[in-house]
Amino acid sequence: MRQTRVLLGVVLSLVMVLSAQAESTDGAAAANAADKQEAQTLLKKIQSAAQRLNYSGTFIYQQANQIRTSRITHMLDGRNEIEKLEILDGQPREYIRRNEDVTCYMPEIKTKIVERRVTQDGFPAILAALPADLTDYYNVKMGETGRVAGFDCQAVLLEPRDNMRYGYKLWAEKKSGLLLRAQTLNGKNEIIEQISFTQIAIGNIDHNQLKPSFGNTNSWHAESSVINPSNLNEWTVTGMPPGFKKVRELKRMVADAPAAKSAPGTPATRREVSQLIFSDGLVAISIFIEPGSQSRTEGSLQQGALNIVGKRQGEYWLTIVGDVPPAAMRQVANSIELKNK
Repeated sequence: MRQTRVLLGVVLSLVMVLSAQAESTDGAAAANAADKQEAQTLLKKIQSAAQRLNYSGTFIYQQANQIRTSRITHMLDGRNEIEKLEILDGQPREYIRRNEDVTCYMPEIKTKIVERRVTQDGFPAILAALPADLTDYYNVKMGETGRVAGFDCQAVLLEPRDNMRYGYKLWAEKKSGLLLRAQTLNGKNEIIEQISFTQIAIGNIDHNQLKPSFGNTNSWHAESSVINPSNLNEWTVTGMPPGFKKVRELKRMVADAPAAKSAPGTPATRREVSQLIFSDGLVAISIFIEPGSQSRTEGSLQQGALNIVGKRQGEYWLTIVGDVPPAAMRQVANSIELKNK
């Protein structure tokens, strides 16, 4: 009987331990699910805030050893979204967007160029679209809290589920959800690129801040950049990373700057370039296609998170540009084919 009681006590102890472990596992699973849901809710808030709030601020863009400073002013005026982006380093440039129409001001040559917006991923509106399957390719979870540009922020992490994309840490202002800092992380969890506000005002933006800084520009030379939808189905890409879908096909005219020895006033030469744009909802990969008559050298270049590959494909020259790791870019570049050629 004594042995039976001892054995029964051991069994009961094991049952209690296993039960506690099961409860702990269930609790951890529930906590992880709640964290994931909270993170996804924050991503939606970040997406909405950048498009619907009024704000104005200065931000820095750090890419490898380069640092660039810009100022952005954004306003929702009824149904119209108006935005002014000022480049504060190097040659002065201003971009004023009204919905999908963008005007670029170049004061040194008194020229303004009007074109249609091609992608919708400019900071802080980098989450222009949030596909339902984003979590199939990123593990989304809440990060730590901190301060950016004097505001209390909550970080959210997007960890890649494969080696075909980078990871991201996004810092959102707690009250509004406006994105104040975005960091790109490599496979070692090192920051390889970041963009961050250094000063930001949210709400109560003066409409006059959205006007060009150059006074009356009616006498400036005006150009329209021709961008037309196109059917480029003769080009196939079989090595696109999982989750990347074709979002745009277009043809555009690209202007080449006059050579250094050209006479003053020499007009820029123009050439037609086709463009395929793929996106996973967070970052994009573009393939530019043009006749390969020019003398060029094949190769690749990496600048921060940005990778560029140039290669010849029969009678064409391809330039592949994307914020994805070099291995993904090589896979894409090697899988591009032209049908019936």
